[in-house]
Amino acid sequence: MSRQYIDCREFPSAMNCSVALSADSDKELLEAAVQHAVAVHGHNDSPELRKQLASMFKQGTPPLAVAQAGMASA
Repeated sequence: MSRQYIDCREFPSAMNCSVALSADSDKELLEAAVQHAVAVHGHNDSPELRKQLASMFKQGTPPLAVAQAGMASA
């Protein structure tokens, strides 16, 4: 299984979250992403949230800089 990640910098938010998470398994990454979404962003843990987060996983590791919608690269 290859490394995967999810990166909050890719999604505009009022708090400008800069957290990126990566793991070697879907299960591990999903649990970390759910914990972050609940604790930091105030989401409720639900099957819908888990499905949405899992759909945002990308192969590899997070880049050092990410261009956000409407913003220049950091």
